[in-house]
Amino acid sequence: MASNNFIDYVKICCRSGRGGAGSHHMFRAKGRPMGGPDGGDGGRGGHVILRGNKQLWTLLHLQYKKHVIAGHGEGGGENLRTGAQGEDIILDVPLGTIARDAETGEIRAEITEDGQKIILTPGGRGGWGNDHFKSSTNQAPTYAQPGEPGQEVWNVLELKLLADVGLVGFPNAGKSTLLSVVSAATPKIADYAFTTLVPNLGVVGYRDYQSFVMADIPGIIEGAAEGKGLGLRFLRHIERNATLLFMIAADSPDIAAEYQILLNELEQFNPDLLDKRRVLAITKSDMLDEELEAEITATLPADVPHVFISSITQKNIQQLKDLLWQQIQDARRDDPKPLRHSIWVQKGSQDDAEEEEVDGEEPSEDQFD
Repeated sequence: MASNNFIDYVKICCRSGRGGAGSHHMFRAKGRPMGGPDGGDGGRGGHVILRGNKQLWTLLHLQYKKHVIAGHGEGGGENLRTGAQGEDIILDVPLGTIARDAETGEIRAEITEDGQKIILTPGGRGGWGNDHFKSSTNQAPTYAQPGEPGQEVWNVLELKLLADVGLVGFPNAGKSTLLSVVSAATPKIADYAFTTLVPNLGVVGYRDYQSFVMADIPGIIEGAAEGKGLGLRFLRHIERNATLLFMIAADSPDIAAEYQILLNELEQFNPDLLDKRRVLAITKSDMLDEELEAEITATLPADVPHVFISSITQKNIQQLKDLLWQQIQDARRDDPKPLRHSIWVQKGSQDDAEEEEVDGEEPSEDQFD
């Protein structure tokens, strides 16, 4: 995917439709001069709905859509006719998209499955017609409920790529080279820093026709939390990974120190990232002999499994896959459903009959028109 086409952050204004007003019509017909109330209910206002689409990989199609406006519900009519519902607006988004309130930062929706629908901005409920308010003591009510107003909310949509393994390392650590070797992905590879400008995904084939997804993000450097290099913007794409693969080149002057720098930058971005399972890969190890590997091993942190690899010579690549696969399975057993869903998943997934339910309280005077 072209770097200028990868958009993982957009801000849009979502305006749902207002509900239609209930009717306060009185039935009149020959022979029935006092037929009683027959006003119908107003129609529900249109929702703004997010829908997961596994064919999408970016929010590019929403970059210039700053305002999304759903249709208004129509008023009720005579003969108990319910007004038409307002037109819903459905926004297709890639899997892994999170919707936040632009002002409070609160997560309002999260899309993780293909075809999943979540009501982002609910439409206003239609008002009751006067037929609902007839009783033995009030046989001809001349009032009805107005429709509820719609909502206007600014939302931020953030894309967090769904992957099992996230690659973390300094520029030129060999992340893109590894991804190109173990998968069919074709990331840009060059001998200068920050070759990777956008995240890349690759499906890694494993034993018995199994596979897992690996995500390569742009390299981070010391001080990235203060905006150095490309900053920490792309670290959101590894927040959902089951395990993190730290990659440090064998010719690094101090591998343990670089590993600690990477941990510190992750902690400044999101301390929860330190709770993820980690694997340390020493890349470009084709230049090392057994004696040098032993010297480096003595300096590595003892709390993280490590492996010496070479993408060029395929050294220990299968061993790395085995280690990552085991980490992924362990993570899934510990937390089979790590993704959080919004409350609107439950409300939005029900049919409109549930949305039209109202309590039996008497209407207040300010509800009548």
